[in-house]
Amino acid sequence: MSIEVTELDPWQDADEWDRYVERSDGTNPFFRADAIRLQAQDTGTTPHLLVGFKGQEAVGIFPIFEFTRGPVTGAFSPAPQSWSCYLGPALLNVDKLKQRKADRRIERFLEGCFEWLETELSPLYTRFVAAEFADVRPFVWNEFDVEPEYTYVVDLEGSEDDLLDRFSSDARSNIRNADDDAYTIEEGDTDDVERIVDQVAARYENQGRAFHLSPDFARSLHRTLPDGSLRPYVCRVDGEFLGGILVVESETTRYRWQGGVRPDADTTVSTDLAINDLLDWHVMRDGLRDGLEYYDLVGAGVPSINRYKAKFNPRLVTNYVITSGAFGFDLAVDRYRKYR
Repeated sequence: MSIEVTELDPWQDADEWDRYVERSDGTNPFFRADAIRLQAQDTGTTPHLLVGFKGQEAVGIFPIFEFTRGPVTGAFSPAPQSWSCYLGPALLNVDKLKQRKADRRIERFLEGCFEWLETELSPLYTRFVAAEFADVRPFVWNEFDVEPEYTYVVDLEGSEDDLLDRFSSDARSNIRNADDDAYTIEEGDTDDVERIVDQVAARYENQGRAFHLSPDFARSLHRTLPDGSLRPYVCRVDGEFLGGILVVESETTRYRWQGGVRPDADTTVSTDLAINDLLDWHVMRDGLRDGLEYYDLVGAGVPSINRYKAKFNPRLVTNYVITSGAFGFDLAVDRYRKYR
């Protein structure tokens, strides 16, 4: 039986789409219909929710964002310059299949999506990120360009002491020797979401780098997504906000989405605390207590940042960036985001 790819409406079919998101192992809160609509609004794109069916059984989902300027169209997942966590395709009901059947199902699902793309959008340029989707061979077979990217993932297993013992000596020392009475780390509120985004934006500005994540977008995500999907972990000393991490949470994984930058130099609080070590430790410790399996540090491509992330003894995991079409279209998107 062939795979039929159908488009769902992000508004009218939101409940049905979210049921498929919840049943897939390769999704996160950014896949949910509410988050898709917010991403589309924030980036000036049109969302398309593709679902592959084998008879009545859903076998895969693929959220696509259409970016159109003048006569040309691009197709993206996640949305262009959205700073969202991972999107791309995700599978359902393949775990128990033998390899031959799984290969055939994945290939037919993706080929159905490719056919839909060509028929409905005919994009000049496409860019997808397959982060938790390992079998990218059908993209290669259909002449997409596939390039590896990397992230670090910490396995949340064993006891809290076991987890901490796997860290580097300086990380263990920073965490164990911190005076518990000198700071508080807790899950904050929507205002703290904005504080974290503003702190990251200031860090990027100081480095002369572009940062497109809107505080309003992040606040809307926190208000709209189910409780626990976006957790703002914040560190305060004497009641003053010093730093934080926005943590996205799926059924199995916590994602270090934004934050964890060097605290502001002009703070009125003087402290020798390793704030980011403590923040990451609390995120991992709480995830372990809640039965989660992984902490994805979201990226392992910048050597200076890698040195910090590697202290937690993560695994190196490969993701893929999949593109096709006109070189330079993504640069035009970047200019659009800069000036809108």
